[in-house]
Amino acid sequence: MIVKIAAVLAAVASTVVAAQPASAGFGAWLPAHDEEVSFVVDGTTTYGTLHVPARRRGERLPAALLLPGSGPTDRDGNQPPALTPNTLRDLAGVWERDRVVTLRFDKYGTGRTGLGEWAQRPQELDYPAFIRQAAAARDYLRGRVEVTPRRVALAGHSEGALTALVLAADAPRGRRAAALVLLQPLALRMLDVLATQLHDQTAQLVESGGMSEEDGRVADRAVDAAVADLRAGRPVGTAGLPPALAALFQALAGPSRRFVTSVDAVSPPDVARRLPPMPVLLTCGELDPQVPCAMTDELASVTGHRVVLPGAGHAMTTADGTFSPVLIRSLFALRW
Repeated sequence: MIVKIAAVLAAVASTVVAAQPASAGFGAWLPAHDEEVSFVVDGTTTYGTLHVPARRRGERLPAALLLPGSGPTDRDGNQPPALTPNTLRDLAGVWERDRVVTLRFDKYGTGRTGLGEWAQRPQELDYPAFIRQAAAARDYLRGRVEVTPRRVALAGHSEGALTALVLAADAPRGRRAAALVLLQPLALRMLDVLATQLHDQTAQLVESGGMSEEDGRVADRAVDAAVADLRAGRPVGTAGLPPALAALFQALAGPSRRFVTSVDAVSPPDVARRLPPMPVLLTCGELDPQVPCAMTDELASVTGHRVVLPGAGHAMTTADGTFSPVLIRSLFALRW
C-alpha cells in the first residue's frame, strides 16, 4: 500500500508541475529530466547520467551517488546483453519520488567510459583507481547547482557498497557523506566471500550426489590453496580443482590480478569502524545466495543496524520482479 500511495503522489506531483505557468523567474517549476554528464579523473573521461527530479528554479535538493556492483556492471546496474536488471536505473526512479537527485556512471571497463587510460595496460588497473573515480563523481555531484552540497549520500550495491563505505570512511571533513546506503554489500574480504560461495556450491554437489565426499574435500582444499596463492603473490596452483574452478582462478590470476588482490585487501568491518557519525542503511536479502544475511553479521554489528528484505534476492527484487517494498520504505525513511 505504501508503494502504491507513493506512486500516486508522484503522479499528482508531476501533474502539478506540468500545470505550473511557464516562467523564467526564480521559483518557476522545472520538469524532471535525465542529463548525460561527464567528468575527468586520472586522465580518463567518465560518463554518467544525472537525474534531477522536478524542482523550482533555484531550488537545491538532496542527492545520492549510486555505485554499481562487481564485474562489468554499468551505470544502470547492467551487464549487457545477458544481464539487464536495471538495478541502479530503477533505484534512481525510486529516489525521484522522494525528490533526490541521483548520479550514476559507467565505471572503468563498462559502458561509454571503457578502460580509458588503462586500455593499453589493464593489468595496472587496481581498486584504488575505482575509489578515485567514485570520489571524483561525488565531487562533481556536490558541485551541481541543483544539489545541496552538504546533503549528498553515498549508495552502493554489492561491490559498489564497499566503494561507498571506503569513500564515507576516508573522505576529508569538507567532503563527508551525509548518509551511507549499503545494499546487499560485499561485507567481508572479497576472496573470503568467493571461497565461501565455492565451498557452498561444492557442498551442494556432494549432497546431491554429483560429487563424492572425498572429491569435495579435495576441491575445498584446492580453493583455499588458490586463495592463499593469490594473496601471497604466488603463481596460482589449480591442481585438484574442477575445470570450471581452475579456469576461474586462472582468470583471477591474469590481467585483473592487481585489481583482485587490491580489493581483497579491504576488510569492510574494519573500514566501517572508521566511519564518522552519519545515518547508515544496510540491507540484505532473505533469498540472496551471493551475500546471505549471515555474511553481513559482522558489518551490521559495526554499523549498528540492518534491514532484512523478505523474499528478495541479490537484485533486491521479490517474485514479481519489483523492488522489495521493505527496501522502498527504508529508503524513504532515511533522511539526510
